[in-house]
Amino acid sequence: MLRRFVQSQATVDEENPYWLSFSDLMSALLVVFILAAVALIIELTQTQKIIQRDIEELRNAEQARKQILYEIKDELASKNIKVEVADNDTVLRIPENTLTFDSGHDEIPEAEEVQRAVTAIGLALHLAINKPFSDTNNKMRFEYLDTVFIEGHTDSVPFKRIKGGNWRLSTDRAISLWKFWEKHLALTPSFNEMENAYKQKLFSVSGYAASRRVQTIEKTPEQRRRNRRIDLRFTVKRPSIAELEDIADR
Repeated sequence: MLRRFVQSQATVDEENPYWLSFSDLMSALLVVFILAAVALIIELTQTQKIIQRDIEELRNAEQARKQILYEIKDELASKNIKVEVADNDTVLRIPENTLTFDSGHDEIPEAEEVQRAVTAIGLALHLAINKPFSDTNNKMRFEYLDTVFIEGHTDSVPFKRIKGGNWRLSTDRAISLWKFWEKHLALTPSFNEMENAYKQKLFSVSGYAASRRVQTIEKTPEQRRRNRRIDLRFTVKRPSIAELEDIADR
């Protein structure tokens, strides 16, 4: 009886050889599927690491900017020089009562108190941006920045004595602050020498006239005074469009 059973089983296999081929094919497909799954997991893990790295860089950039702004503010407060941190911790605001330009003029006033304040602001700015990010991260704070804009702003009262009016006046005042720092501060590196992570100049100058008022209604001298100011706007380095598209493609 045993001999018959073995002979019968062997007969079935010999008559249906395709079962063996089908089994081998399924095993091969399973191996291919596992390899593809492993490759996909590795790719997704690498992409996740890239995304996490970029998120960490952005987080560090935001933190570096905040450190810069509040260290400058605290340093100047210790010298009784008033500045403000504004626009969601992105701007260091120099109000008119700290830097008071003569009406219709763009030159830094020669008053001792104004000169002292402007000098102290430049020194505090240079010190704050040229520090390492942290004890464990030796990357300099300014390397997380894209641009530091020196922005001039006026009130909405038209100024027609010069071509360009308030637009030119606001720009020239920002330029005067920049030139004062370059001329009177012995800094290494100088502001003009400093570059961002893209090897571009770190500092830039612009004027907005009354187009970006912090006080929308200007009915009183005090309301107009609030809009006459110099803003130092710090923008941080962010991933480029090409880098974001590469992550999306992944």
